[in-house]
Amino acid sequence: MYLRMAKRLLTETDKRLLWKMSYNFGYKGIRSVQRHKKRMKKGVFFPPFFHISVINSCNLHCQGCWVDVKAKQSRIDADRFDRMINQAKDAGNSFFGILGGEPFMHKGLIDMLGNHPDAYFQVFTNGQLITPEKAKALRQLGNVTPLISVEGTQTVSDERRGGTDVLNRTLAGLQNCLDEKVITGVCTSLCRSNFDDFVQEEWVDRLIKMGVMYMWFHTYRPIGPSPNIDLALTRDQQRTVRKFVVGMRAKKPIGIIDAYYNHEGKALCPAVTGMSHHISPYGDIEPCPIVQFSKESIDDERGLFETMTESTFLKDFRELAAKNTRGCIVLERPDLLKDLAVRHGAKDTTVRKTALPELAALEPRQSQFDPTEEIPDKSFAYRLAKKLWFNDFGVYADSTF
Repeated sequence: MYLRMAKRLLTETDKRLLWKMSYNFGYKGIRSVQRHKKRMKKGVFFPPFFHISVINSCNLHCQGCWVDVKAKQSRIDADRFDRMINQAKDAGNSFFGILGGEPFMHKGLIDMLGNHPDAYFQVFTNGQLITPEKAKALRQLGNVTPLISVEGTQTVSDERRGGTDVLNRTLAGLQNCLDEKVITGVCTSLCRSNFDDFVQEEWVDRLIKMGVMYMWFHTYRPIGPSPNIDLALTRDQQRTVRKFVVGMRAKKPIGIIDAYYNHEGKALCPAVTGMSHHISPYGDIEPCPIVQFSKESIDDERGLFETMTESTFLKDFRELAAKNTRGCIVLERPDLLKDLAVRHGAKDTTVRKTALPELAALEPRQSQFDPTEEIPDKSFAYRLAKKLWFNDFGVYADSTF
């Protein structure tokens, strides 16, 4: 499998792009995690990876979306983006996830990413705005990997995403990237309506045949102003997904990402480990994209490193979550998160200003934490990589989990 994956990378991608990914994301990403581990020993938490929502607007309106996509457009402009990225790079960071809304609705996005050739960007996108010209621009940049979301069959996609002909338009953007030999991934927010279509070996094989280099299964989270609990996966379905991912990783020549487990199959939350925090389209610093509360901003005069490392709100979030679950505190204990936001007087970072009552209305649900069946990775490469660079780093050590 490893040799087949190496062959795919060498024959199906642009070699310059492969080098950019290997150096800016691979080598420098590992280095940033090592710095994070050293800082943690001193009690200093500055995430090695950021997720940045550069715009709130979107051309679709997905079920269960927590972003105010139909509100007045707000975006992080080039000056603020450059300042933030440069400050993060000063701390050793090199990898950034770019989110929205739909990031490619930001007219300055390509130029903003091009201003930082020494960094690597993963753009979470529905792909519909990636024209052949944009795909060529991404290839020229070389430091961007689009992660294109596919949410179901034609009928399911239209229903899930609030549009028409959604799947075909998304696949067209995906193909534009592949035609340019851009290193491209496909992600899916797994829910009950698309579970049977995507948790299948045939789907993985289809992506490989198309030329997709990696895939990522997110788990649908019923949150926000219109949570659809009927779409949430059951406990058995979550176990099936974990077994499927572990099995395919050891078998198929395609990268398969997950952000919820360590090498032993123990659940974790990247925000709790300090691996990643989120920047909203308004510049608010949040624990993660679905925790829409903040006490600090990227515009703080102290600078990004001091602002984040001195934040008592972020610190208390990490410690509170670590003491109560290895899973998602938003799903399992929304009451505790609500109390934390109230206690800190945290700002509601939504336009709708209903984040607190939304939390109060949530019923506790199962997340990725399942101590009765922890499924370790079978692949040696994944086990080693996660053991060294993606685990809980001891933040759950004082808990009972």
